[in-house]
Amino acid sequence: MDEEYAKCKPLGVNVLVVEDDAQLAELLERVFREEGHEPTLCRTLREGEAAISRETPDIVILDGMLPDGDGLELCARLRTRQPPLPVVMLTARGEVSDRVAGLRMGADDYVTKPFEIEELLARVDAVHRRVSRSWITSIGGLEIDRRLQQVRASGARVELTAREYSLLARLADSPDECVGRATLLSDVWNMTFDPGSGVVDVYVSRLRDKLGGLSWMIETVRGQGLRLRTKA
Repeated sequence: MDEEYAKCKPLGVNVLVVEDDAQLAELLERVFREEGHEPTLCRTLREGEAAISRETPDIVILDGMLPDGDGLELCARLRTRQPPLPVVMLTARGEVSDRVAGLRMGADDYVTKPFEIEELLARVDAVHRRVSRSWITSIGGLEIDRRLQQVRASGARVELTAREYSLLARLADSPDECVGRATLLSDVWNMTFDPGSGVVDVYVSRLRDKLGGLSWMIETVRGQGLRLRTKA
């Protein structure tokens, strides 16, 4: 590995490898671990789906032909259930029509066997970087990771409850635009009416306390709703 690649390689990620070839699976596990990643091995579609339901990985390496079915079937289901989860198909089916079908079924990349380990690692890194960037929303000094549901304010981690996070994320969907209380009650609390408890204002107050120096970003627009400001 050259020095420039070492400087830009991403931090370790959780990699789920769904591959029924024991020798190849063990090789991939060793290589990913040496690269600083955390690999998990599965041999069938059923095992792979079960592993994903227990703990969503950062990326899935998916064999095209498995004992209990076609890997593309799982890829298609993941696109419906968990759209952000990146999938790299790893298969012996290398015809152009096969690659086109794989990409159309939702694969983020398609690697044919036999392959070079260095190329697979580079493709996995590239896919993970590209997808990870799409999960991050940066507004002013706020950084919202929508996959991990984590927030940083001026670089420092902010501990939020699930509801506090949902409220902030909803405001971040429309920066600098006023979002009415009725809309927030519907989108964040799944309520169609205000119960009269001032629930929105209570959570806004909590959010402002936790955001500290960035509390000014959450602005109350009298008689209209709330706005996430991007500039002081």
